[in-house]
Amino acid sequence: MKFATAAAILGFAASVSAHSTIYNVFINGVDQGLGCGVDANGKQTGGPSNSKYIRCPPNNNPVKDLTSSAVACNVNNAEAPQWLQVKGTDAITFEWHHDSATSADDIIASSHKGPVVVYIAPASSNGSGPVWVKIYEDGGSPSSWGVDKLIAARGRHYINLPNLAPGKYLIRPELITLHEADTAYSSNPARGVQLYPNCIQIEVSGSGSNTLPSGVAFPGTYTYADKGLVYNLYSPAGAYVIPGPAVWSSARGGGYGIGNGSGGQPQPTTTTTVRTTTTTRVGGSGAALYGQCGGRNWTGPTTCAQGTCKFSNDYYSQCLP
Repeated sequence: MKFATAAAILGFAASVSAHSTIYNVFINGVDQGLGCGVDANGKQTGGPSNSKYIRCPPNNNPVKDLTSSAVACNVNNAEAPQWLQVKGTDAITFEWHHDSATSADDIIASSHKGPVVVYIAPASSNGSGPVWVKIYEDGGSPSSWGVDKLIAARGRHYINLPNLAPGKYLIRPELITLHEADTAYSSNPARGVQLYPNCIQIEVSGSGSNTLPSGVAFPGTYTYADKGLVYNLYSPAGAYVIPGPAVWSSARGGGYGIGNGSGGQPQPTTTTTVRTTTTTRVGGSGAALYGQCGGRNWTGPTTCAQGTCKFSNDYYSQCLP
């Protein structure tokens, strides 16, 4: 119990300044530029007036009240002026940061354990009602938390679009962090699970044929009775279960790093184009597992301390098991 208490205190201390939000998006490996404004130090300046193609929140604070409308698209659900132009099977990569879009940024505190999920909804709904369809989830195990993988991948994860029919959509990537989730926010507002939802605007063209099925509502789907949202990270009572519905059967997977648009397998498989670019280096120097190990203009390590450096696209190679 002493360990659990100490760990909880450390988690609280880290949570004071270790939040995260999405800064930019890649389409098939091509950076689309910053989705929100930034200040002179590279720190995101959110809110409706600074939004480009992301419905940017004014800061990187989490959403904790599960009954709030902010569960859908954070505290700014105003339409942004730009819509990213994509095809129905493109790979969409999301890049998260804590303070700035730089190589020195810490992404999010390592104490913020939890899964990574992605939902999608028709833009005409503005995210209201039972419209959110889950197309990706990963990292619901204490031995393999999604946020740990995200940090190792320098804040990047991706999904392969599920052959969507033409139209406008909202994509909702979310980090669910559990370091203070031992108590429900409704019982103690100083604690509670921390949600980091962001909404990105895309417009699909082409010949895709998949239309979204009926989904779930935010708020409404997440409740304080959900064991995946009220969970003692430091003294778990049982296996963790990622909250929300099952992943849509037509989803095409995703993973960590930068997606190149080559497609994927149905969830829960994590997919990456496999082409070995360097040899494995066990226990030595080099990039960490799931870390970047190559790519155009990359100046970091090109070998792996664990795993093998595998090619994803011209801009990104990653250390994978």
